[in-house]
Amino acid sequence: MSRKKSTTASGKGPSQRMLRVGEMVRHKLAELLIRGEIHDDVLASHVVSITEVRISPDLKLATAYVMPLGGKDTEKVLAALEKHKKFIRSEIAQTLDLRYAPDIRFRED
Repeated sequence: MSRKKSTTASGKGPSQRMLRVGEMVRHKLAELLIRGEIHDDVLASHVVSITEVRISPDLKLATAYVMPLGGKDTEKVLAALEKHKKFIRSEIAQTLDLRYAPDIRFRED
C-alpha cells in the first residue's frame, strides 16, 4: 500500500518534533494494546502491530498504520479501534505533554 509522505511547509519532510511525537503516540498505542487496557473482544483475540504513526505539522492529527498478525480480520480490528478512539485519545492526552491531544485515524498498513 502506497502512503503519501507528510511534509512540513518547506517540503523537506517531517520535522524532528513530528517524528518524536509520532513515535511517542505509537509507543502509547502499543502499550494500550499489550496491556489489554482497551476492552474489546476483537482486539483481545488479535495480536495487533502499530507499524507507524504520522503526525500532521500542527500536531493535531495522527494517522496510525495498523496490521493484525497474519493480516486477517483487518476491517474488524480497524472498526474496533475506531469504536474506542475517544478512550485511546484520552489515554494519549494524559501521557503526552502536548497542548492538544491529536485526533487519531486508523489505517491499514
